Amino acid sequence: MANILVIDDERSIRNTLKEILEYEKFTVDLAENGIEGLEKYKKGSYDIVLCDIKMPEMDGLEVLEKLFEADGDAQVIMISGHGSVDNAVEAIKKGAYDFIEKPLDLNRLLITVRNGLDKTSLISETRVLKKKVAKGYEMIGESKAIEHIREMIEKVAPTDARVMITGSNGTGKELVARSLHENSLRSGAPFIEVNCAAIPSELIESELFGHEKGAFTSAIKQRKGKFEQADGGTIFLDEIGDMSLSAQAKVLRALQENKISRVGSDKDINVNVRVLAATNKNLREEIDKSQFREDLYHRLSVILIHVPSLNERLEDIPILADHFNALICEEYGTQPKKITNDAIKELKKITWTGNIREFRNVLERLIILCDKEITGKDVLSFAQPISR
Repeated sequence: MANILVIDDERSIRNTLKEILEYEKFTVDLAENGIEGLEKYKKGSYDIVLCDIKMPEMDGLEVLEKLFEADGDAQVIMISGHGSVDNAVEAIKKGAYDFIEKPLDLNRLLITVRNGLDKTSLISETRVLKKKVAKGYEMIGESKAIEHIREMIEKVAPTDARVMITGSNGTGKELVARSLHENSLRSGAPFIEVNCAAIPSELIESELFGHEKGAFTSAIKQRKGKFEQADGGTIFLDEIGDMSLSAQAKVLRALQENKISRVGSDKDINVNVRVLAATNKNLREEIDKSQFREDLYHRLSVILIHVPSLNERLEDIPILADHFNALICEEYGTQPKKITNDAIKELKKITWTGNIREFRNVLERLIILCDKEITGKDVLSFAQPISR
């Protein structure tokens, strides 16, 4: 059951709240002033704080600020007496979840507390999901090539420099892009990914820049494009070598002027985005074939990062195997399998045309099909397609 901390200098209010909340099966701690309340909050674990506004020594607004300093996700419900509603509204602006007026209304109190607990639960679930997502996007490896990429990210991420990421399919170009964003000053803003190869050429401009209602047959309402959605953050143009020349021209303008215009509109919209791009193509060859704009290439490739194939970093296979073994087994709710040394040797012999993506799929297959351990014989039996 949820833990609730009540901070109020009036004993009758404290006791009333304790009686009501404990009747509803909540665990309740009491503090008679802001200083005591802060000490208890820092030592304990509370889902909700009920805090009076008017208190001696330290008023509720100051307590609220210090609670947020200790825990940015604190859920605080302010208790406001007659004449302190303006302060309660000010507290909401500063991040308090809600406020309850004295004299206390039982139904309002319980509804507000339960809604606050729902928000606490959502915050906790979001935090867990973010950790799971982060695990899936870790850059795993200790090879010189991976260490070099980490060093590049450390230097480049804090800047707004545009980065061109090259490498074969499945090598982890998206991981590099996400790491650049997460380690940048824009990490709290959106990271918007666009797979240029997956969008038909006739729709790519609408996808990137949005459109106005009636701009084309299926444009039944106005729509923001990816550049607008990424405003303040980062846009990642994956497989940019497959982008149409007309869309390339618009992207070039966006980079030059920090402005875009929606399809069907002449109105300019200011955007502030960092652009990261990736490709598995040789853009120099595409430029020679007039399939890619040379001026756009130079705009995008301020920094070049090449992601090596798995075959170029075979020394990372033991670490990658342990990583995916733990990750996949956690997803399935099972204990990680033991991977024998001869299994690692056989995994190193494979030509990984699909790189890390293929390697993960093979590990998942082995985890599903093998018993408590994965052996070299298992790798020979299950890892490689019959055609190899």
